[in-house]
Amino acid sequence: MQRSKVAILRTRPATVFDDYHRLMNLAGYQSVIAKDADTALKINISWHFFFPGSSTVPWQLDGVIRAMKRDGYKPELIHGCHNRTVVIDAHLGERENKQLNVTEAHGLRNIHLYEGEPWINVRDAVGEVGDKFLVLNKVYPDGFAVPRRFVGENIIHLPTVKTHVFTTTTGAMKNAFGGLLNEHRHWTHEVIHETLVDLLMIQKKIHRGVFAVMDGTFAGDGPGPRCMIPHVKNVILASSDQVAIDAVAAKLMGMDPLAIKYIRLAHDMGLGCGDPREIEIVGDADAAAENWHFDGPFKKMTFASKMQHKIYWGRLKTALEWSLKTWLAPWAYIASVLYHDSFWYPARAKRHMREVLESDWGRLFGNWETLTPDERGFPSVGDKPAEMKLVGAAALRKSVNILGTCIREAPEFRPFKKHSHGLG
Repeated sequence: MQRSKVAILRTRPATVFDDYHRLMNLAGYQSVIAKDADTALKINISWHFFFPGSSTVPWQLDGVIRAMKRDGYKPELIHGCHNRTVVIDAHLGERENKQLNVTEAHGLRNIHLYEGEPWINVRDAVGEVGDKFLVLNKVYPDGFAVPRRFVGENIIHLPTVKTHVFTTTTGAMKNAFGGLLNEHRHWTHEVIHETLVDLLMIQKKIHRGVFAVMDGTFAGDGPGPRCMIPHVKNVILASSDQVAIDAVAAKLMGMDPLAIKYIRLAHDMGLGCGDPREIEIVGDADAAAENWHFDGPFKKMTFASKMQHKIYWGRLKTALEWSLKTWLAPWAYIASVLYHDSFWYPARAKRHMREVLESDWGRLFGNWETLTPDERGFPSVGDKPAEMKLVGAAALRKSVNILGTCIREAPEFRPFKKHSHGLG
């Protein structure tokens, strides 16, 4: 049996495009991602505001697209892919994180799965694989839907290296969460680890090829995927094994991958390799051997993350969890927006950020629209550091708009049409 392989490289702005091309080929992506099939680049937006380490960075998306074009993939068969959540505005996020700049510059389609795309019943997509689900049949006894376009399509996940208050770390496996489940995703939070394993089974069945390219130029530590402390780490990773790349990223952050439940479950079920001792590292072995000694998501939790844990696994479970499966659920969406967008980001986001914003990567982000790269990368990143523009009153005003969208788009008030899902 062939060993799982994870490619890892150190990178810098001047060579970032060359590095992404080398990285992807070291990981063997051309043997996984068919050139005659549509390929979705599953962009990660963990926060619609710019926050280093939280979401797909523009050079990650740009590097992947350039690598594919260089290797003969047709641009008309590549598209950006976004999901929606009730607390994250994907359209604002793709602008603020400069992902839209990249897809438009390359002339790619940019698909939002919740806007006009047909969805089908998961059983129509996976057949008997659905009998093996650990939890999804129980969570959704009436079934759930997946995007029809995913069936037979390649997918390349574009996560970042960071921690998560529900799953300890988040990466390739978690990146499938928003795209594969409908808007009642919060129903799975109580069994989130098992859910990620079920989603990996779905991906292996429906996609022509599955690959992940993970950016660790910025990496986030703390109560992620939003309220973190970002660090400059200058590494990038790639693999066709979603479990293995998450395991290597967890090890970099100083954690035991097999102690993280979703990695352990997937490893034990043979869905990938979660044991770093059994993973073949290609590229920069010294980079893979680093230990960043991250604190992790649970040492300094925010008020919001503490309350989430109490609702799903703690003292408030009996009193409040039931409401999240009724028309009362929007109280949780509203609370999240008020805390994160109206309070934490305007008041706290710039703490500990100066070094990151003034780094080469921070200046690359800040000057992105005005820079002219060469084939290898960015010879100059400019002088202006990245700015967190939506702070103070500006962020507060924007959060009010997002709150209105959150209420209007709440699935309890605006559910999908059943025929769009292929249900009933």
